[in-house]
Amino acid sequence: MDTYSHACLHGRRESINNAWDALYGAIATANQLLAQLPELNEEKAAPFLAEIRGLRALYYFYLCDLYGNVPIIQDFASSEPPATSSRSDVYNFIVSELTDIIDDLSPDPVYARVTQPVAQALLAKVYLNAEVYSGSPNWSGVITQCNAVIDEGNYSLEGDYFANFNTDNAGSGENIFVIPYDELFGEGFNLGQMTLHYGSQGTFNSQASPWNGYATLQEFYDSYDEEDARRGIPGDQQTRGNFLAGPQFLADGRTPVVDPTADDPGGAELVFTPEINELQPGAFRQAGARIAKFEYAQGFLPSLSNDFPILRYADVLLMKAEALMRMNGETDGEALELVNMIRARAYDDGDDMTEDDGELSSLTFDELLAERGREMFAEGLRRQDLIRFGKYNDTWWEKPASSPEKRLMPIPSPQLQANPNLDQNPGY
Repeated sequence: MDTYSHACLHGRRESINNAWDALYGAIATANQLLAQLPELNEEKAAPFLAEIRGLRALYYFYLCDLYGNVPIIQDFASSEPPATSSRSDVYNFIVSELTDIIDDLSPDPVYARVTQPVAQALLAKVYLNAEVYSGSPNWSGVITQCNAVIDEGNYSLEGDYFANFNTDNAGSGENIFVIPYDELFGEGFNLGQMTLHYGSQGTFNSQASPWNGYATLQEFYDSYDEEDARRGIPGDQQTRGNFLAGPQFLADGRTPVVDPTADDPGGAELVFTPEINELQPGAFRQAGARIAKFEYAQGFLPSLSNDFPILRYADVLLMKAEALMRMNGETDGEALELVNMIRARAYDDGDDMTEDDGELSSLTFDELLAERGREMFAEGLRRQDLIRFGKYNDTWWEKPASSPEKRLMPIPSPQLQANPNLDQNPGY
């Protein structure tokens, strides 16, 4: 194994363990608060206990989704190695927690807090994946919870798609629940560092050089129509888009960015090509359209201030559309209407909506999956979607076909060593 491959393999293993540690660390904090707050003042603590349980349910949702069988820990004081629970039991626990707390939560939105619409949207997401997690679908449950969010009227699609991802996106009427980041006081969202090229520092006058990393596959980039505003305009960094592609310029929008190398100290002009020649060992430095969905403000710090959406109203509409199609088939008219609401914004040119503006006359499951990808790009949902639509194990580009067991991550080795009650997932 070459050094690059070994480093990447080590990084993947480390990330799988770090995710486990982070989620169970958050659960331990939640359990501690649930145990100690009532002791301080039971009456004052009561309104917060449901919120904490809602957050804990969110953490278990991620654990269930990633690892399947995991321990359900509710006792903060216990020192015994916890026993593991089946994936279906974890799913049932999440559903039980969310349904139990909904009536105790505030019915009105409170930014970055767990309220009734947050619990309803999360429960819809859990039900959306019910067949994967428990073996039994619950499409009617998805529709019921989505309707609860829709009918309350607290949220709506923003007229500008990118308003949801601005540096200051706290005013979004579409983001239902977010991670509130801040470049100084709530660090951790370093997407600009992870995706942009070294030379992109000159485009945004960022305070640190990016690392030249994440890029999107050409097939996905090409799935956007040129008229789709979410795609962006190649060579135009002044117009927002999900991607940066084509020639790159300094902050003035005219002076080309150059990419000096050891062989060419003067540097060729920086051009992000949608085509990626290969992953290794000779990947081109400029290969791949870069992620630009979240605004990179001029002079941005390594950590961004953009709040990251966990639950978004557009996803509620798409979840309902999918559940309707699963129940009624591809001819469901309401599902088509919901998807066209999403597309209308992406193709809005100021004229009345026409078919040429992006409206679909019919909808297939493949098109629904593609539209979910285009709308929810870079929001952490694609793995779930591909699994649910039966595409996750397929061959694509440099990824060979994989066995169904790979739909779950392995239980990390350090956790197995620390707790003999854990069961490794099949295939690892």
